[in-house]
Amino acid sequence: APVANIRSQIKRNRQTEVRRRRNRATRSELRTRIQNAVDAAEAGDGTNEATAAMQKLDRAAARRIIHRNTAARRKSRLQKRLNQLA
Repeated sequence: APVANIRSQIKRNRQTEVRRRRNRATRSELRTRIQNAVDAAEAGDGTNEATAAMQKLDRAAARRIIHRNTAARRKSRLQKRLNQLA
């Protein structure tokens, strides 16, 4: 890709890259947390992991890393899986 010549655009590109990496890390962590909650529930009691996963989803939605409806859907699906395992 061509490199920008305009100072403000160079800075904007820098900011975008930082945010992209941060958002990717957060999304990755969400997937991991949800999987950990399911694994813990299968092993026995995963209430702590489930609570942590739900909180992380809410936080990501509040920060607009994921859409609030996406967070709600994932929480709903996670809760359904936990209820089936319980």
